[in-house]
Amino acid sequence: MQPSQETPPSQATLLLQKQLKGLCKNPIEGFSAGLLKENNVFEWSVTIIGPPGSFYDEGYFNAIMSFPSDYPVSPPTVKFTSEIWHPNIYSDGKVCMSILHPPGDDPYGYEHATERWNPVHTVESIILSIISMLSSPNDESPANIDAAKQWRDERDEFKKVVKRCVRKSQEML
Repeated sequence: MQPSQETPPSQATLLLQKQLKGLCKNPIEGFSAGLLKENNVFEWSVTIIGPPGSFYDEGYFNAIMSFPSDYPVSPPTVKFTSEIWHPNIYSDGKVCMSILHPPGDDPYGYEHATERWNPVHTVESIILSIISMLSSPNDESPANIDAAKQWRDERDEFKKVVKRCVRKSQEML
């Protein structure tokens, strides 16, 4: 009987371990991240604090980042598990941002290839982009059409809905 040989960790595993270690050593203000399950580096639990001065200020929004086995060649997906109302977040919580779209040309011609996923992005740059998106929604290409319409036409009502989400997120602490 031959001794068992362990499969060496993949490039994606090594990179994700390195990025997680870096975030633990040097935390970034505005979010925290860790593994969803201790033995799976491909699924992260993330908490994003609503950016100061935005409608999401003082909210604590939880999300799951799921990384493909070929990361960083392909982008992760980010899905909020906390209730959140935003033009660029689908009603199921999935984030819709150019940098999370597969690399290359957009088949619909809306985005330039330079706006889409690029392997130089890190967990940190993705989360910082999401924090920025919370402050400045893109209502020209919405994932949540109702939220985008309300953002454009009924800003006070939009703000009320978001404030309810913020309160709910604080109650979940």
